[in-house]
Amino acid sequence: MPRDTASEIMPRAIVAGAGFGGIAAALRLRARGYDVHLIDRCDRLGGRGQVFEHEGFRHDAGPTVLTAPHLFEELFALFGKRMEDYIELVEPDPWYRFYFHDGETFDYGPTEAATEAEIARLSPSDVDGYRRLGAWSKKIYDIGFMRLSTTPFHSVGFMLRQIPHLVRLKSYESVWTMVSRFLKDDRLRRAFSIQPLLVGGNPFDTTAIYGMINHLERTHGIWFPKGGTGALVDALERLMREEGIKIDLGTTISRIKLDDKRATGVVLEDGSAIDADIVVSNMDPVHVYRHMLPATVQSPVAKVRARNARLSMGLYVLFFGADKSWPDVAHHTVWFGERYKELLKDIFHRKVLAEDFSLYVHRPTATDPSFAPAGKDSFYVLCPVPNLAGGQDWSVEGPKLRDRIVRALDETILPGLSETITAEFAMTPEDFKSDYLSVEGAGFSLSPFFTQSAWFRFHNQGEGVKDLYFVGAGTHPGAGLPGVVSSAKVLDAVVPAPVAAA
Repeated sequence: MPRDTASEIMPRAIVAGAGFGGIAAALRLRARGYDVHLIDRCDRLGGRGQVFEHEGFRHDAGPTVLTAPHLFEELFALFGKRMEDYIELVEPDPWYRFYFHDGETFDYGPTEAATEAEIARLSPSDVDGYRRLGAWSKKIYDIGFMRLSTTPFHSVGFMLRQIPHLVRLKSYESVWTMVSRFLKDDRLRRAFSIQPLLVGGNPFDTTAIYGMINHLERTHGIWFPKGGTGALVDALERLMREEGIKIDLGTTISRIKLDDKRATGVVLEDGSAIDADIVVSNMDPVHVYRHMLPATVQSPVAKVRARNARLSMGLYVLFFGADKSWPDVAHHTVWFGERYKELLKDIFHRKVLAEDFSLYVHRPTATDPSFAPAGKDSFYVLCPVPNLAGGQDWSVEGPKLRDRIVRALDETILPGLSETITAEFAMTPEDFKSDYLSVEGAGFSLSPFFTQSAWFRFHNQGEGVKDLYFVGAGTHPGAGLPGVVSSAKVLDAVVPAPVAAA
């Protein structure tokens, strides 16, 4: 639907924030007939999915794992187009490698046979438990993902009607408890409970509804866009520009413009205003309700949510290249330290930066050598840390944590790293706060407790404000690429059909 003179009488939609939720929202609104204006404070689309080019090395800064690619295919199909004409997806083998503190490894995916062979090697008695875990995860998926992930949870009555399903699925359990019912080996329990950390949750606290991720991965696979997640952003940008979506980058929104209790546009940092018929926020909803809307227009529930929000952990991310290559290192490695439950308590509850850690190591050159010069490797290492409520001085703690991480990797999966590391830089929770306006520098907005899920999460429809809508990690259904893209799909049920101006 290319923009033409008719767009001048189309109802106007501003999408504030160009993360994946905002991009998906912009495309869905455009397909429905809105004149869409997408605005973001970053110099590049993608929200946290930025791309850094540094001294010949390329790094995806945000999500690096693509699951449920059909959700992206739908965005292209809205306009009669095919995603494969814009981007190529490849499947890493294995999907993940788990490295344990005793030196043992476990490769997950890309086939059930390969995974079960690895389980049999580590703990033969857990093969049957893994199969039963898969069957249980499918039950959660069928309700939690297929039925509820794109359904609005604005009504208390609707939430109450879901309680029997949620009880049958034991959603009051934690992911760790659920996994432990099926698997006995501690290493496998760690490997199959790690998914909540990828969406900002502690596996020992996160509702077992997130156990659906196991079936999601098994059904839809784990993929990597050729050229990186940034290449997927570029493909979506091309689609948006083809369909006449206006894009403004490097532009910060300071507040939502209101007429009484109705959103009528946005006010930019320079004081100028842009009018619209509806506003969709892909910004951190905690920040929006605390700083961008007057308390007088907010519903009592929204005020309580914003005031008492329990936020996800922070992230320390070390980006670097190396003047050598480790061809045996997988594309995705989860590197476990010795402690697990107590380390997570330090991060999420005590807000303590411990001496030890667990890591996610991204080596995109395993799949796409273009991320580094010939014969070299590019890396992104993510370390969960306390958010800024912990009070750490990252100008002091960041360099010390960097040294501990490099030393640990040198001694384990990347021998020789200390002598070959180059072109390095880092992001801390301070950067997440300043770059993305993330409250407390949280990596994923709200943490996915049961009492911060479904109806208890920020609603996709503005609470107390008409014509204001929300997508993204802090809203229903939650963080992660499938979650934020699904949040935009919820808009189809809550945003009215456009009515062209006379």
